[in-house]
Amino acid sequence: MTAKPQICVLEVPCKAGVTSRAEEVSCARCALVHACGMSGNGSMAFADVHMLVEDIGPFRSNDHVFKSGESFRNLFAVKSGMIKTVQIDAEGRAQVLGFYLPGEVVGLEAVDPGVYPCDGVALESTRLCKLPFDAVSHVAQREPEVQHHLFRMFSRAIAQHEGRSWDLGADQRVAAFLLDLSARYALRGLSPERFHLAMPRSDIANFLHLAPETVSRVLARFREQGMVDIIGREVHLQQPAALRALLKDDDA
Repeated sequence: MTAKPQICVLEVPCKAGVTSRAEEVSCARCALVHACGMSGNGSMAFADVHMLVEDIGPFRSNDHVFKSGESFRNLFAVKSGMIKTVQIDAEGRAQVLGFYLPGEVVGLEAVDPGVYPCDGVALESTRLCKLPFDAVSHVAQREPEVQHHLFRMFSRAIAQHEGRSWDLGADQRVAAFLLDLSARYALRGLSPERFHLAMPRSDIANFLHLAPETVSRVLARFREQGMVDIIGREVHLQQPAALRALLKDDDA
């Protein structure tokens, strides 16, 4: 009989005056679905990998999951909460490299150098699934299905990084950021139009290579134009098509 997929229950903050509810996300939507064996697909190729996955946490806000320069040993899938990756330059300036949502894998960029090139920091209460990379690599050597799954994860990570552009104007960068989050939430079975921003505006600005004041002005303009509604860190994309049109206008 096919096993029932495990359910991760994620607490989603709601607007003031609205009763808090739990958002259920199936592990079948996680990027490590085959590795942890929770999808119930019965694939024997992943039986050994299934035993390697460990549920860890919770990490509190600003807790480090890993630090730059530490030896690379594990990949991490976000089970609930959110992780940001941050790189510190020689002058001590921090650059936010990315944000990782439930179901996404953190640590792939450490495979080649053998050390984590950045810090992984929890943005809110966060639980993770830890996968020891050396052990799963040994399994991949004898199981082509496992090897192909790892290659797909690497390929998606590279494509996401190469898809970023800092040649866009401020409005286009913020629009692209919101639409990217929307698409990624949808991929994990969450609402693509209503979602929580765990990261502060300063982190969004840093990631987009913009000043915090610029991000605030752009979001205020989007709200005035009826494209988005933002209360605190709760976002409602009211006109996602209008946001996409901004990007098309920039390409014209």
